[in-house]
Amino acid sequence: MNLNELVQSAKDYSQRTIAVAVAEDEEVLSAVLEAVEHGLGKFLLFGDREKINQLLREKGPTFVKHDDIKVIHSNSKEKSAELAVKAVHSQDADILMKGNLHSSTLLKAVLNKDYGLRTGKVLSHIAVFEVQGYDRLIFVTDAGMNISPTLEQKVEIVANAVSIARALGVHMPKVAPLAALETINPSMSATVDGAILTQMNKRGQIKDCIVDGPLALDNAVSLSAAKQKGIESEVAGEADILLVPSIEVGNSLYKSLIYFAGAKVGAVVAGAKVPIVLTSRSDSAESKLYSLALAVCCSKK
Repeated sequence: MNLNELVQSAKDYSQRTIAVAVAEDEEVLSAVLEAVEHGLGKFLLFGDREKINQLLREKGPTFVKHDDIKVIHSNSKEKSAELAVKAVHSQDADILMKGNLHSSTLLKAVLNKDYGLRTGKVLSHIAVFEVQGYDRLIFVTDAGMNISPTLEQKVEIVANAVSIARALGVHMPKVAPLAALETINPSMSATVDGAILTQMNKRGQIKDCIVDGPLALDNAVSLSAAKQKGIESEVAGEADILLVPSIEVGNSLYKSLIYFAGAKVGAVVAGAKVPIVLTSRSDSAESKLYSLALAVCCSKK
C-alpha cells in the first residue's frame, strides 16, 4: 500500500466527522476540501467564521454552503480547541484535527479532566512514510510527543504504533528499537531498552508484533547492511516500525525523510479516545490529507 491507496481505502469507511480546531488556515482548508472531494468525511470547522468563510470563498463559492462542511464561530484559539475537543467528547465528531494553533494549546484541551479525551494510555505520535524506491510504508515513532520516554512508556508507544500498522493491514509488524549500536552498552540506555523490549516481546508482554533490537538505522532497513554485519534477525533489514529513543532523534529522522529523501508522510497521535491529526503548521496540504486518511482508517465507530 502507498499513501494514495490509503486515501482510496479511507473512502470505504462509513463517513466520519472530523472536528478541526482553528480552521482559518489555507493549507488546512485545502486538505479539508480535498478530503471532502474524496468522500473521506464531514467537517466541523471551529474558529473565526469570517476568516474561514473568506478562505472557503477563495477556494470556490460552493464550499461556503457545502453539506459536508459546518463552520462554528469562536473568539479565540483556546476556545476553538475546547469546542473541537468537546465535539469529540460528546460523539458529535469521530476524529480531532489540529489547525492553525500550537500543539500545546490543543493538547491542553485533549487532557482536560472534564471533557478531554484521555484513556489513561500514553499519547504518542506515529508518522507513516512513503519513501521512493522503498518496498513498503515505514512507521516512525515517536517524533512529536514524548521527549525522552522511559522503558514503560516505550512499551505503550510500541503498542500504539502496532495498532496503527495493523489497521493499515500490516498484521504482524516488525519493530526495530533504534540505537547507535547493535550490541548492549550499559552507558547507552537505548541499547539496554532495545534488548529489554525484545525479551518482553519474546515472553508475550508485547503482543501482535515482532520486536528485535537494539538495531542501528542501516541494519533496521537494509538487508545488505545487516548481512555485512552478520546480524541474523527477523526484523533486521525488514523493519516496519522504527522506535526512536528520543524526540530529537525522531524529529531529525522525520524531517530528513521529508527534506532530503522527498518522502510523503501522514501522521496521527494515538492513545486518546480517537485519532488526533496533529500535523505541523508547516506541513503541506498533501501531508494533511494523508494524515486525515490515516486517521479515518484507524478510527472506530
